[in-house]
Amino acid sequence: MPCMLQLTASESTAGKVFSDTRLHRRVPQRAGRPTLLCSNKRSCFRLNRSIMPVRPRCAQDKLSANKRQAVEITSSSTAKGASTTALPMVLTVAGSDSGGGAGIQADLKTMLACGGFGMSVVTSVTAQNSQGVQGVHVVPCEMVAQQLDSVLGDLGVDCLKTGMLPTPETVRTVSQKLRQYGISKVVVDPVLVSTSGCSLAESEVAAVLKAELLPLCTVLTPNLPEAAALLEGRDIRSVPDMEQAAKDLHALGPAAVLVKGGHLSDGAEEVVDVMYDGERVTHFSGPRVCTSNTHGTGCTLSSAIATNLAQGLSPKEAVRRSKAFITELLKRSSQITVGSGPQWPMHHAKMVEPHPGDAAARSPFDAASLRCYAVTDPNCNAKCGRSLRKAVELAIQGGATIVQLREKNIDGVDFVAAARTILEIARPLGIPVLINDRVDVALAAGVDGVHVGQEDIACADVRAMLGPDKIIGVSVKTPEEAVKAMQDGADYLGSGAVYPTSTKADSSVIGLEGLRHVCEAVDIPVVSIGGVNASNVAETIKVGCAGGALVSAIFGVDSPATAAKAVLDAVDKALVERQSDSS
Repeated sequence: MPCMLQLTASESTAGKVFSDTRLHRRVPQRAGRPTLLCSNKRSCFRLNRSIMPVRPRCAQDKLSANKRQAVEITSSSTAKGASTTALPMVLTVAGSDSGGGAGIQADLKTMLACGGFGMSVVTSVTAQNSQGVQGVHVVPCEMVAQQLDSVLGDLGVDCLKTGMLPTPETVRTVSQKLRQYGISKVVVDPVLVSTSGCSLAESEVAAVLKAELLPLCTVLTPNLPEAAALLEGRDIRSVPDMEQAAKDLHALGPAAVLVKGGHLSDGAEEVVDVMYDGERVTHFSGPRVCTSNTHGTGCTLSSAIATNLAQGLSPKEAVRRSKAFITELLKRSSQITVGSGPQWPMHHAKMVEPHPGDAAARSPFDAASLRCYAVTDPNCNAKCGRSLRKAVELAIQGGATIVQLREKNIDGVDFVAAARTILEIARPLGIPVLINDRVDVALAAGVDGVHVGQEDIACADVRAMLGPDKIIGVSVKTPEEAVKAMQDGADYLGSGAVYPTSTKADSSVIGLEGLRHVCEAVDIPVVSIGGVNASNVAETIKVGCAGGALVSAIFGVDSPATAAKAVLDAVDKALVERQSDSS
């Protein structure tokens, strides 16, 4: 039965725009960010006579000032002056879903779950539930503009996302405000039709989106029907079709386009999303989760991307993390029954609830991060006359996918400082940074995890100290050690020495056969260590490894960038060949 809707603008007092000049008082502040007064030692924000307690953020969540601006908190209870902290401020400009599954409700839940401070501008009010959409009330453009002024003129944003923009005038209003306030990070989820098939936007909206909003967009996230609508009804039936659609949509102005493939009816067990950033096409693949709890998936994914962008990640890394987030959320929501209709929502609280001992509680570790594993060495840097910073910059430039900081003769203060130096380079690019052995340094510096050996703190104890979300790697030589490390909570294993190595001359060699036995014994990724270089790393991939860990082969040569690229190319080629051989 077709869904009949009437899009209405308010004609009564409900549509009046009430003005209160008190809402527009500006405190002199960089980029519109407010100074919020804290009146006691419980770290409370005092604003407009209301007190809102906030949870202190960990040091590792703070990004450098040149990546995003800090919200300043001035303490009136101490004589030590002002202190600063950083919040990823994320604004959703979208419609309200009375059923709570999609729209601004899903957006705000996602922003919270991903560590953002969510704010909202309501463009429309919908009456909907698990059975579909029963009505839509359009918020007048004057009120949309006033909401945007209230937020952008006072609180400021690190990233803004748009969802349901029901009329061409709404699109123009939002676009004008983006230009007025100079918002540089914008995620556009072109919501045109609801999950149940009801129109949520007037027919002219797609054309105005293309002309006004897409040129301001950082990441565009259409599903297949939305991509088709933006491309004049084009038929998109395959991954190659998606690739071409992403390229053609990119030509309309967005910095990057993510075409979502969930609607492909090809019977595949994996869902493939296609991203194009003007230089290369990237596929993001994940398992297809069999569940009816899919209401709000588009809103959730785009909000997760926006929150990750607000935290300083690159578009590609923001998409990768958000894809992992939505896949895990679908899994955890698959048994929830809400309502009597066919479109059930997800339960975002499942992503913030503690799951003690549950491996699924940890953020999914991407084995692709292990492909070119660079391990720093101060002796190599000294020999080649390079600083640690320069060496890591060159390695990442060439293709290093993860960096481990290894320092054996350095005090804790300098170790933490060195770790933070690497973080400044790696984190905005989504490159994980680990610390060798020193859990205390990892905690102090706020890096992504640690790598420990058999004689270091036990993996289970490291997991207890670091919590569920940090990466833990463990060095092993035997299948028995590998299985125990996996059971104790390791995310990956480093196994070797595979070949004789000068870096650890006293390390016994297990060879390729020993490496094969380790890979076959566990269900977590293994990286080869010891004597690995660009010429032999492919052999370790053939026996089951996800990548190779290199020290002198990257940092002890004239060009770390060239060396890292050679390793990554060899690994990627071997992974493709291994996949081809197994299919």
